[in-house]
Amino acid sequence: MDINKLKTQVKTLQEEIKTLEKESSSPDTIKDISKLKDISQNIASKQEKLSILIQLLNVKEQVKETEKMIQEETDEEMLELVKDENSKLKEREMELQEEIAKDGTKIQEAKECIVEIRPGTGGEEANLFALDLFRMYSKYAESRKWQVQILSKSQTGKGGLKELIAQISGEGCFEALQYESGVHRVQRIPVTESSGRIHTSAASVVVYPLIDEKEIHINPQDLKIDVYRSTGPGGQSVNTTDSAVRMTHIPTGIVVTCQDEKSQHKNKKKALSILASRLADAEHEKKQEELSEIRKSAIKTGDRSAKIRTYNFPQSRVTDHRIKKSWHNLKDILEGNLDQIIETLSSVS
Repeated sequence: MDINKLKTQVKTLQEEIKTLEKESSSPDTIKDISKLKDISQNIASKQEKLSILIQLLNVKEQVKETEKMIQEETDEEMLELVKDENSKLKEREMELQEEIAKDGTKIQEAKECIVEIRPGTGGEEANLFALDLFRMYSKYAESRKWQVQILSKSQTGKGGLKELIAQISGEGCFEALQYESGVHRVQRIPVTESSGRIHTSAASVVVYPLIDEKEIHINPQDLKIDVYRSTGPGGQSVNTTDSAVRMTHIPTGIVVTCQDEKSQHKNKKKALSILASRLADAEHEKKQEELSEIRKSAIKTGDRSAKIRTYNFPQSRVTDHRIKKSWHNLKDILEGNLDQIIETLSSVS
C-alpha cells in the first residue's frame, strides 16, 4: 500500500468517524440505547484502525526519508547508522501491515457466513455436483447444530443448481468452512451416461463471513438496484410481485441477487448485507495478497480459482490438493462427515 492510498484511507476514516460522532449525539440516537451502543462500538473500532494507519503512514514516510539519505550519504559511519534505522523502520512497517491484516482475522470468529456454490465445467453433471456439495455442507451444518438459510437459489429443469447462495449461522461456522473456498472437482459416471464412461466436472465454492452492512460504508449512488419476479426451476415465476432484488455495486462490478423473501424490502436488506460482506472480504483478501511475500499459508492461497479438492467416485477417494492428502470414505464425506478434513486443514494452516 503506497503513501497516497494510505492518506486517502486516513482521510476517509476520519470523515466516517466524524459522521458517526454526529449521529451518536442526535436526540433520536440518544433515546435508542441499542443504536447508541452499536454506533459507539463502530467508532471505537474505526478509531483503533485509524491509529494504526496513521502510525503506518508515519513509518512509511520515515522509510522513504532514510532510503533517500542512504543514496546521498557519503560518511561511512553515518551511512551504517541510517541503514540500521531503515532496517528497524521496515520491521515496524511489516508489524503494522500485519496488524492491519489481523483486523480481518477476527472474522475467523464470525458466527454467520455466506456460502456461494456455482457449477463450472461439465454441463448438467456439474449442476448436479453443485447440488451434492450444498447437501454435504447442509448435513455438516446440521451435525454442528448450525442453521442454514437459502438466500438465493436457481435450479435447472433436471434438479441441478445454476447457483446457490446460503447463509450459515452458528458458533465457529466461518472458522470451519473458510477452507472450502475454491474449485471442487468430481470424477464419476453420470446417470445420463449409457456407456459407463467416467466424466470430470467441477463446481466453485466461495465462503466469506457475513458482516453488518453498517460496518462498511457503501455509497447509495454506487448501487444499481433492479427488481423482478422470483423464479423457480426452469425459470417459472413463483410469485406475482416484483420482490426479487438484483443489486450491482458499480465501482467493483459485484452483483448480488436475493429472492428468498416475499418482501422486496427484506430482499434488499439481505442483498445489501451480502454485498457489504463481499466488499469486506475482497478488501481482506487484498490485504492478505499484499502480505503474501512476507508470510504464506499452505492452505489459504487467496486464489479462489484454484482446484482444491477432487472427489473420485470409482475409487471412493477424496483428495485435497493443497496438502496432498486423501481420504477413502467418499460416501461418508458427502453425507456431511467433514470434520476429518476440516481438522486436518486447520492443523496445518
